[in-house]
Amino acid sequence: QVQLVESGGGLVQAGGSLRLSCVISGSIFSFNVMGWYRQAPGKQRELVAAFISSGSTNYGDSVKGRFTISRDNAKNTVYLQMNSLKAEDTAVYYCHVVRGEFNKWGQGTQVTVSS
Repeated sequence: QVQLVESGGGLVQAGGSLRLSCVISGSIFSFNVMGWYRQAPGKQRELVAAFISSGSTNYGDSVKGRFTISRDNAKNTVYLQMNSLKAEDTAVYYCHVVRGEFNKWGQGTQVTVSS
């Protein structure tokens, strides 16, 4: 059973930084996609950043140049470093993995950016 445990969310002032972590039970080498999505109140869930099995990374347009996704294979952990945070980055951030037809979402972690 794959489990995703996110941490690192919180309240930060605009311009500040946070790092989110997603610990994934089981080997992260088996997933086609590993990444972060977010959902703000009243808005659809959107891609923030993701590793694709081809070896590439995808970023949402609104976070390019500010956010960086990384991974520690030994710790089965995916990180999201968020810099230069803006009020519009306020959302619940979800870790997400895909393996073939299987996909799993984490419980989410709240990020609130005060202006």
